[in-house]
Amino acid sequence: MSDKKIRVRFAPSPTGYMHIGNFRTALYAYLFAKKNGGDFILRIEDTDKNRQVNDAIEKIINILNWAELTYSEGVFVNSKSQFPISNKIPKFKSQNYKNLTEAGDYGPYIQSERLDIYKKYAQELLEKDHAYCCFCAPERLEKMRDLQTARKKAPMYDRTCLKLSKEEVAEKLKNGEPYVIRQKINTEGFTEFDDLIRGKVKIKNDLLDDQVLLKSDGYPTYNFANVVDDHLMGITHVMRGEEYISSTPKYTQLYQNFGWIEPKIAHLPLILNLDKTKLSKRQGDVAVEDYIQKGYLKEAIINFVALLGWNPGEGSTQEIFSLEELISEFDLKKVHKAGAVFDLKKLDWINAQYIKKLSIEELYEKSAVFFRQKDFYQNAPEEKKSEAHLKKVLTIEQDRLENLSQVGENNRFFFQDIQYSKELLRWKKMSDEDLKKSLEKSKAVLEKITETDWTKENLEKNLLEVAGEKRGDLLWPLRAALTGAQKSPSPFECAWVLGQGETLKRIGQALNLL
Repeated sequence: MSDKKIRVRFAPSPTGYMHIGNFRTALYAYLFAKKNGGDFILRIEDTDKNRQVNDAIEKIINILNWAELTYSEGVFVNSKSQFPISNKIPKFKSQNYKNLTEAGDYGPYIQSERLDIYKKYAQELLEKDHAYCCFCAPERLEKMRDLQTARKKAPMYDRTCLKLSKEEVAEKLKNGEPYVIRQKINTEGFTEFDDLIRGKVKIKNDLLDDQVLLKSDGYPTYNFANVVDDHLMGITHVMRGEEYISSTPKYTQLYQNFGWIEPKIAHLPLILNLDKTKLSKRQGDVAVEDYIQKGYLKEAIINFVALLGWNPGEGSTQEIFSLEELISEFDLKKVHKAGAVFDLKKLDWINAQYIKKLSIEELYEKSAVFFRQKDFYQNAPEEKKSEAHLKKVLTIEQDRLENLSQVGENNRFFFQDIQYSKELLRWKKMSDEDLKKSLEKSKAVLEKITETDWTKENLEKNLLEVAGEKRGDLLWPLRAALTGAQKSPSPFECAWVLGQGETLKRIGQALNLL
């Protein structure tokens, strides 16, 4: 690797929430920069005004901060707590966004604030005959594309305006006709580039379109702005999705036209649904925020996303990685070429591992917001909303949880009164009389246990001592009486959570049914 300092950027468009694919790009860029002692930079590519969403930039920054993917320069929210960088780096207010601040020696870091820069470099390409003005109306272009599609040809600009004389161009400009600036592609031969994941890629130039560089409103296209910005900001490595492979020769030609050194490129594999189609909203949630709201932990999401296309290599069976371990292990050479399947069951499993590692205090802090969303919690008596009661419920549920939104869902009987048929109490073919004796036996045992000794361990020890060989005869009726459910935690765990008073009350209600 070159002695030149690594500089890697994450450059999202503020068109909505943080897509899992974009988050993976940010994560890989961060891991690569940190592994190699480089800079991780946030640039905002906001030139697609039609798709821009209010507050999307703030949401992007919030996700990066939430994930602790700390960047050293770029765009920040106006808040000291969200500006964790050296005071030596120049800071300046964003021109177009009142809530944002920019910092670094290569700004502005928001593309809509760099329009004069793009105009300058577009003009340079015109002067070098690597670009030309196109005056074609949108209606003409649409008819052209429809005709090409009907003939089963790839829609491409037909270079009508490239045939205009200098005098015709000058006349149209003089008359104020709207125009775009197009790249004049070299259509002869091939364009080659080296991909850090796929190796050498070679594409025929006659497959390339004369893409628009500068639109009629003065805004650049992504395809132009990303090349100019990456060069001027000293970006050494670019990571983007494999869908950009077919466009990369156009970027390569732009670098050649300017006489610039092209950064090293890594095209990341697609993220796929289980049916191997591209991950899309139609088949499930695709935004990081969706999974946060469902109760997936930060560490689990980062761990899972890191494994969408990368693993530590042959011989390693490790699947749980801290962020520090990911930084240490990450290597672009171990990123796969094939698409990565988004397997929700794998995310559930990883999340469950992280939930199991939490202390009860941590689990309570992270779960409280999810309890408050539940109707059974909202309608519960105050004593069943207490921190002590919730911590008991979580102690029982912790090893069974796959995400935090599940808290209490399968054990609503801890929060509300229960109703059930007396048949639920029946173990195998026990008679009503035997059921009654069984519940009275449990009641007698539980009445003797003091409040101080009301622990899971003591409850289990005392009940099993009187259960005899036919444990089901004692434990099933007791569990059913406490929960009113076919499936639940053990009667010892349920009694411990409910407490002595509620436990004896529910046994009494069961006896009344008989």
